[in-house]
Amino acid sequence: MNWRGFDLGQLRTFVAVAEAGSVSAGSERVFLSQSSVSEQLKKLEERVGQPLFVRSKQGVAATQAGARLLDHARRILAMSEAAFDDLQGHSLDGELRIAITDYYRPHDIARILKTFSEQYPRLKLHVTVLPSAVIDERAGDDATFDIGLSLRLVTPANRRGAAGGGRPQGVVVRREKLLWAVAADADPRVSQPFPLVLLPSTCQLQRFVVKLLDDLNVAYLISHSASGVAGLQLALKAGLGIGCLNESSIGPGVVACAPSVGLPALPAVEFHLLPGRTGESERVSSARAALVRLFS
Repeated sequence: MNWRGFDLGQLRTFVAVAEAGSVSAGSERVFLSQSSVSEQLKKLEERVGQPLFVRSKQGVAATQAGARLLDHARRILAMSEAAFDDLQGHSLDGELRIAITDYYRPHDIARILKTFSEQYPRLKLHVTVLPSAVIDERAGDDATFDIGLSLRLVTPANRRGAAGGGRPQGVVVRREKLLWAVAADADPRVSQPFPLVLLPSTCQLQRFVVKLLDDLNVAYLISHSASGVAGLQLALKAGLGIGCLNESSIGPGVVACAPSVGLPALPAVEFHLLPGRTGESERVSSARAALVRLFS
């Protein structure tokens, strides 16, 4: 009988490369050598009978067939993990409340949560978007959410604060560059004072940006104030000024500013999945472990 179907290992490698954007970055996600990853992708393409990636010096991009397979592959892998967890007695049901910073992969978060829901179909999700400072402040035993994902600046001061037992650390699931961003069609010649697009002062990242410019005596003016990351992205795309975004928040119509603009260098950011609380249920602990895999 002619077997029709896919090898899960090849699909897992395919998804990792597609999401990472290159064979080298994808190989790190699946803990394989680049040659092994390339061989798996070659066999997968032979299996489907058509190319799945367009390769260039910048990395790889999915072909039309690759994009179609990517959607299927994510669901197949999610259901495979769900079936395994169910047979191991780890299937999740009930309700789960998640608080997420809106800086975390805004163009991908819906897909990630959809994958999680498909993996645990009996689990009812309640998702709230909150500022990272609020998530950290409410992370105690009386929190209104079960699991929190917040953003942290990677600065020496924050590292000292972490060592001193300040904000809850949890698990670092992602690290990204922090970039100055502007509309893709903006005039590359930007003169001071720099027109800034900012979020409210409750946002720790925006507070950091203002303090950094003040400390370095860089002239600026606030040209627009947005209520959230989505609003900030729209304002930047509309050409209302310059803003500060993490790498995965820069979408179509927005690009990173060239170093020649003269703005100061920015630190990296980390996304922390907050630690469990005292007396946490097994359901929440298991869900957190599953989310670590998806958020990474």
